Amino acid sequence: MRRIELIIETVIFQTRWILAPFYLGLAFCLLLLLYHFGVQIFEFVVKIPRASETDVILGILTLIDVVFTANLVLIVVLSGYENFVSRIEADDHDRPDWMTKVDFGGLKHKLMTSIVAISAIQLLRAFMNIEQYDNTKLAWLAGIHVVFLLSMLVVALADRLSEDGEAPEHARSRKTS
Repeated sequence: MRRIELIIETVIFQTRWILAPFYLGLAFCLLLLLYHFGVQIFEFVVKIPRASETDVILGILTLIDVVFTANLVLIVVLSGYENFVSRIEADDHDRPDWMTKVDFGGLKHKLMTSIVAISAIQLLRAFMNIEQYDNTKLAWLAGIHVVFLLSMLVVALADRLSEDGEAPEHARSRKTS
């Protein structure tokens, strides 16, 4: 019976590798974002000589939006792979500091922060181009941004409450000694 249990547990444990193609697909999406960024920056540079200050700011915000999205994808790929599939063996000098520190809770925070930042940029772009938006669309953009902000706060509060309920490892070891 123990042998069957060991086989089942091994199969279940190895299913984590099913996630690897998802992360490879997201890595490919980074290439798509790079292409899109290249197109956006080319169009931006071509328009600069005749662009107004608002056009320049909107162009920069568009580029920042693409970069934030790429950062979000990279965070999901690297920390998701490392948390759920396998440790990434990279030289320590090349490994970003956040990779060793981001657990599932940290991943949630980084994702929510990136989503709120992307939402804020979309809202700022709309307000910079306010004459092209009706009040209903502006209200929706602002409402969605507020929902993202509140979601981020709820996740942070829930994590804080769950951390307060658990004594840190070093505090537990001191109490038992």
